[in-house]
Amino acid sequence: MPVTNCANGTLAPYVGNLTQDQVLHLYRRMGFGATPQQVAEGMTKSASDLVDQILDEAINLPLPTPPEWAEWLLSDYDDFNEQRQEQVISWILQWVRDMISNGFREKMALFWHSHFVTRFESYQCPSQLYQYHKLLQQYSLGNFKTFTHEMGRNPAMLVFLNGVQNTNIEPNENYARELFELFTLGRDNGYTQNDIQEAARALTGWVGYFSPCGPIGFVDVYHDQDEKTIFGQTGNWGYDELHDILFEERADLIATYLCEKLYQHFVHPQTDNAIVAELASTFKGSGFELAPVVRQLFKSEHFFDLYVQGAVVKSPLDCLISFIREADLPANDQVVEGIGYLGFNLGHTLFSPVDVAGWPGNRSWIDSNSLTGRWQGLDFIIFYIYENQPEFFRELAKGLTNNSNDPNMIAQIFADYFISNGLYSPEMYDRTATVLKWEVPQNYFDSGDWNLEWDTVPVQIALMLRHLARLPEFQMQ
Repeated sequence: MPVTNCANGTLAPYVGNLTQDQVLHLYRRMGFGATPQQVAEGMTKSASDLVDQILDEAINLPLPTPPEWAEWLLSDYDDFNEQRQEQVISWILQWVRDMISNGFREKMALFWHSHFVTRFESYQCPSQLYQYHKLLQQYSLGNFKTFTHEMGRNPAMLVFLNGVQNTNIEPNENYARELFELFTLGRDNGYTQNDIQEAARALTGWVGYFSPCGPIGFVDVYHDQDEKTIFGQTGNWGYDELHDILFEERADLIATYLCEKLYQHFVHPQTDNAIVAELASTFKGSGFELAPVVRQLFKSEHFFDLYVQGAVVKSPLDCLISFIREADLPANDQVVEGIGYLGFNLGHTLFSPVDVAGWPGNRSWIDSNSLTGRWQGLDFIIFYIYENQPEFFRELAKGLTNNSNDPNMIAQIFADYFISNGLYSPEMYDRTATVLKWEVPQNYFDSGDWNLEWDTVPVQIALMLRHLARLPEFQMQ
């Protein structure tokens, strides 16, 4: 059953002071959560200024330093099977680190990873994995037409969707079909089977795969030089002309399809058609630049509507990384490795989406097995920190609560901070306070003797966080 979208408001900029809930909401969608310091600073800014800050930082962020194997060919390996596994794991963990530290740029790159899908097991080469990932980061907030144009020539994509097999002798329609169906127009939306066939002919020739794991170039002799008719336009079209025709003849459909997908992922799973139509107008009018659409969307009163908050199920990586960010937990190698492993166990394996359509997202992330897996993953993070840096939880509690000694107030502050829109009843807050009190006799709370300096506070805070992390509401953002 779909969730009804009750959100009001237009795309007019939101005005008024930002609350803690709104700042957390913004950072949860424009990234993987915010540290307490970022939340405090965000509450001093207007929505417009804070969105500009987050977006500009993401746009100006330099790309990661290429790994030493970024251009390795098969001939550069001593033991391909062993070394490639080490390289891929190392780059997955590097991306997890980037998600923790870089926020919105990586959130957008992850979104595009589930849009322009490739799967490592198809192309097998770490150098091609790196080059594909670089595109996701480089164009995550850039020009979508250019992004699409570059992605179709990317070696990982050429192998994954059989572009490297597409010749004038034997055209392969796989990439042309997904270019229309998944990447730009949507299923059965504005194209015919004949358009796919003709587009495949225009895409022929990218078959120059002469060194395993190397670049894939264009070979003119394998390109179809005859006339093709695509969307009613006839000519001797090639790769560049196909993209020009696609974005000229189907501009409205592309803009609407992409803005609907952005809306469902970043705002609410149930589309608001009026909002999407206005975003699509901005997208098309900007020449398919993504940044203006993102600015307009995240600054809007519609985005800050109460009914948008807590309306989307966190992905496994969102769930784990946002918890680390919002608690400002130290993320050493063991924690990062744990996140990578847990993402794999929970069906969110980087560079291996479930199929060519990407991860379905939202409610598909949760079932009886994955929910208990999330609990176990959060348990790992909480108790790893407790065993190695227990005083961290004491300092977290002091900072969030202004060093309160009232367990009911501490419980409410933690619940309201870590859960979108807080808890739904006084009884739920009372239950959280009971967990916090743990085995400390009630008379110490009644007398006011208990405070955040007590020896048992680190374990009390850890147990309360574990309790909150197991609530259904915690799974939403």
